[in-house]
Formats: sequence, C-alpha cells, structure tokens
Amino acid sequence: MAAPCAQVGVRLHCSGRVILNKLETWRQLRSFSRSLLSRQTATENAGPVQEIVIPKKKTWDKLAVLQALASTVNRDPTAAHYMFQDDPYLTPRTSPEFKLYSLSQESGRNAAKYIVNTYPRFFQKDFAEPHIPCLMPTSVEPQIGELSEAALRERVQLRRVKAAVDVYDQLLQAGTAVSLETTNSLLDLICLYGDKDPVREDDPEAMEAGDVEETQDDTRRRKGRLRKASDVLGVVWRENNNAERIFNLMPERNEQSYCALIKGMVKYGAYTKAFNVYTDLLNNRMTADVCTFNALIAAAPELKEKYQDKWALITDLLKHMSEQKVQPNLLTFNAVLKALRKCGPLGRVQSLLTLGEIKALAIEPSLATYDHLIGIFYKAASTRGPTEILHEVMDEVEGKSFVAQDPDDVYFFSDAMRICLELKDLELAYRLNRFLGVGDNWQLLGDFYQQNYYYGRFFTLLCIMENLDVVMKWYRDLIPSLYYPNSQGMMDLLQALDTDNRLDLIPEIWKDIKKLGHANKAELVEEVLAMMAREQHSPEVQESFADCALAVRAAFAQGDGGRFKLEWTASSLGNIATLLLRAGRTGPAWEMLQLFKANNRVPGVDLVTAYLNCAKVKNNSAQAVELVRLSSGYSLPITAKLACRVKEEFELTNEQKQSLAEFEALTSDSDSDSDSESDKE
Repeated sequence: MAAPCAQVGVRLHCSGRVILNKLETWRQLRSFSRSLLSRQTATENAGPVQEIVIPKKKTWDKLAVLQALASTVNRDPTAAHYMFQDDPYLTPRTSPEFKLYSLSQESGRNAAKYIVNTYPRFFQKDFAEPHIPCLMPTSVEPQIGELSEAALRERVQLRRVKAAVDVYDQLLQAGTAVSLETTNSLLDLICLYGDKDPVREDDPEAMEAGDVEETQDDTRRRKGRLRKASDVLGVVWRENNNAERIFNLMPERNEQSYCALIKGMVKYGAYTKAFNVYTDLLNNRMTADVCTFNALIAAAPELKEKYQDKWALITDLLKHMSEQKVQPNLLTFNAVLKALRKCGPLGRVQSLLTLGEIKALAIEPSLATYDHLIGIFYKAASTRGPTEILHEVMDEVEGKSFVAQDPDDVYFFSDAMRICLELKDLELAYRLNRFLGVGDNWQLLGDFYQQNYYYGRFFTLLCIMENLDVVMKWYRDLIPSLYYPNSQGMMDLLQALDTDNRLDLIPEIWKDIKKLGHANKAELVEEVLAMMAREQHSPEVQESFADCALAVRAAFAQGDGGRFKLEWTASSLGNIATLLLRAGRTGPAWEMLQLFKANNRVPGVDLVTAYLNCAKVKNNSAQAVELVRLSSGYSLPITAKLACRVKEEFELTNEQKQSLAEFEALTSDSDSDSDSESDKE
C-alpha cells in the first residue's frame, strides 16, 4: 500500500503545482489587460487613435540565405578562384592553364547534357528539392512524325532550322495552309541563326568544329567591337535565302514578319536590304517595333560615308519613332551612342545631347551607355588633349550598383581602366576599382579576357605611379586569384623594383615568374639576370642572387617542361658567371666557362678579369693558367696582359711557365699578323 500512496501523493503534488502555475498565469494576464485598458482609455482621452497595421508575411527569395551568408565573407587572395575549388590539384597557375581548365569544365558540362538529353529514360527521377528544371532531361529530337503544322511548331521550338524549313515546304506542296503566327515563328528562327542550324552545346561532334570558330570569333571581337556583325559572326546574308523566300511566299504579312526580316538582315550585314524592307513596311502603313528601330540605328553608319549623312539618317529614324509613337528604350539610346562613335568630332556634341535626352525620359543609363560615351571622347589616335569626361562619368556612377542590361556593359571597366593608364591618372583608377566593388558590379567585369585586360592595365599603372610597398600589396592581392600577368606585366614589376632600388626581391619574383609559366620568355629572363648582375650588393643578397642564377641556369637547361628551350647568349652566360663569382661559388662559376665554349659564345674582358681575380684570391695557379689558355683560344686582346699578370702574381711550375710562354708567342704572332695586314691596307 505504501507504493500506491506514494504515487498518489506525487500526482497530487504535481496537480497542485499545475494549478498554482495556471493561477499565476491568469493573474499576470489580468494585470496586463488592466494596464492595456488603462492605456487605451488614456489614449482615447488624449486624441484619435492611430490604426495598427500588421505587416504582411515576407516572402524570401530562395537564394536569400545564401546571399546573406555570402555578404559576411570577403575574398581570400591566397585561395584559388571559386570555380577551381572542386579539384585543387588541377588549380591553374598560368593563363593557358586557366583557359584549358575552363574549357575542360565546359566540355564536361556539355558531355553531361549530351548524355542526359540523348538517354532521358535513365534520368526520370527528380531528387532535387526544390525542383531544378535545367537539370532534368529536355527533348532534343522531334516527337511528331506526321506532316502537320504541329510538327512544324515542334521543330521551330527545338530550333531545327533546316528540318523546320523542310516541313514548311512539304506543307505548302501538300496544299496545307500554315497560320501567320507559325510562319512568323519560323521566320524569326531563320533570321536569328542566319539560315543555319545552331551548334548544339551538348553535341560533341558539332562542338569540335564550333570551338575553333568560336575562338576566332572571340579574337575578332576582342580586336575590334565596332566591326560589322557579319564579320564577327562569320556568316553573311545570302541572296534569296530561305528567309527571303518564305517571306515572299507568305500570302499575308504583318509587322512581325517585316521586323523579323529586318533584324536578320542587320544582324548578318545586309544593311541596304534591311532599309529597303523598312521602306516597304512604311509603304504598307505598318509600324516597326522598338527592337527593329534599334537594329536600323546600329546599321545606319554603315550606309553613309560622311559624318553628317550618318547622323542625318539616325535622326530620321528617331523622327520616325516619334511619328509612329514608338517609345525608345535604353538600347535605343545605346545604339545611337554606339553609332556616334563612328561619326568623328560630330559625335562629341550629339552624344551629350543624347545623354540629356536619356535623363529627360527618366531612363536609367547602363554601363554600356557610359562606355560608348567615353569611347566617343577618348580616341587612341586623337591629337586633342585629354578631357574630363571620365571624371564626370565616375561622379555620376560612383556608389551605384548596376545590373546587365546591354551586351556591351562588360566592356566599361576594361575601357575605362585603359583610359586611366593612358592618362596616368592613379586616383581615377582607384576610384574605378572601388566602384567595381560596389554591389554586384563585379559581375559586369566580363569574361576572363576582359578581366585580365582590366587588372593588367591597373597593375601596370600601379607599377608606374605607385611606391613599391603598395605595388607589392596589390601584387599579392591580385595574383593569381584574380589576375594572371603576362610577361610584360612581370617586366613592369621588375622596373618598379629597379625604380625603388629593391633588387633584393628579384629571387622571390623569379619564383613567381617560373610558376606563372614565363621562364621561357628570353627577354624577361635576360632582364632578371641583368638587374641582378648590374651592381655589387651585400653578401646576403649576393648569396640569394647566386641561388637565383643557378635556378635560371636550370631553366635554360630544362626549358618550360621540355617544350620550349631557351638559347644561351653571351650576356646571359656572363651575368650568371658574374653572380656566381661574387658569391664565391667558384665551382659552378668555372663550369660556365665551358658553356661559353659549348655554345660558341665569347666571354667579355671584364668577366675574364673577374675570373683571374677569383683565382688570385684562391691562389689557384692552375685555374689562372687555364684562364689564359681559354683567353688565347677565344683570341681575346687581353691574353698577353693576363699572361704577364699570372707570371707576376702566381707561383708557377716550370711546365706552367712554358705553357704561358707558348701563349705569349701565339699572341705576339697574331698581333704581328694583324699589324702587317693594317700596313698593307
């Protein structure tokens, strides 16, 4: 009975505690309600009560947590680029390795897409939460086999240009009418890809040929962005192609039909035809859309030779937009500014008026707007003095965060930094770099090439204008996490070391030169050796220089992984020998004399004298006699003086004295022969 009584007692005790807690809670709620009621009464007596608005539920973006976490960390300059974190072993150290790794990653993604899209039956389960559509297989093969308009729409959706054209022709031959909407979609597809099937990203066979073309296109685009679109794309508008043929076969045409054909002609360089089709559109009392006007404005400078005529054609198009009540957008004004870059001095005046019109219409400019503006005012071959337009642009954009709105947005930073370098304006470059770090502006820096252009110009300007401590701080911050310098960039760094008289850092820089893959650049290697051998330094520095000289000698012997091998020159051999002699490395230094002979190079007089001084310090008569023999073999003019010095300053054996006498006789014979030849002349 004791145990049940104890349990009952425990239960009663717990129940009592629960009741007491509830009574206490009720008492607190009652006092809170009384205080709240008294406050409400006081508020009513004081005046009208403001309505309490309960905010609605905040809907967060799916990436909000990741963005919040990303905002708490900064870039680690000692870490590799984020795209290489998956495989640190293959982290690139040079610019070619970076390009190879990037292309390899892209090829791997394309191969995965090819497998997923080719065999979709093996990838039906969706494990992703939330659902990620781009990771699921997509249909790449037509599923509708019968001849119908639905089959045509399917091939248009799959971007099968040739297959869609074939189905369209078969429908016309069968007497089946195709709707205007479907025909316009087909016309859009043909004009977009220039009457050719687009290269599939996940097609390995097509990409083998497409990679070469894409690389050439990128090169052409980097060399000149203002060239014709047909030159950049490598495709021209053929006479009476499928787009024109289908357009002429259409029983009825609407504005979309004309606009698609005009934009395709402009894209592939048929500018005259595009304006002719635009004239037909006006004659049919139709209105072009804003994208068509943008394309025509971009093509206008290609039709006229004189600057005034180019601008007159552009203004006519703008008047047509106003008459047809077509509202211009940002890309319209960017197209005008881009066209004004080809209008010479006229572009400066009209560009400012265009910028004022942009602000009057409350359109927010993009980075491409400012890039075209500074491109108009700053010409590489211009004889005019520098203007302040870039300073005004920086005053306008500083502190703002931009998003991509125009394909040319990515050229602003590299072009602006080029101007900073040409003007030698370091403060402006710092402002531009701070602007790059605002918000997501770094995403508009462009691809790897644009990024390298930007940081390369910035680093060159730092080497020219800034003190070495600041240069080295930026050097460690940028390389190689953001910037892979070329040989000229490392040459600029060496010049900065020379200017601040900090040649002791050269061995450290040489290690980076080798890591960055520039150890096979003869000009750079020669500069490193020449700077170290120019003057005598402290013993500690000379020791580090000697170690560096041996590393450079190994680079001459091995080359760049066996692919590129440097050729020995007299200056490189002499500088390495000098550095070794100054550090007291007599063994490797005397080995350099053999390299002179093996590479058919002649040592300088000063170097031979330095060798003799080294032999004197060591009191090595055998080396002194060998040096006289080598000097005689090279037919140096100081051979006789060397022989005399060796006789006077060294204790020689009879055999060594006899050898010196023979060298003196040979030298005197060669001198007499040269004197007789000069007398005959």
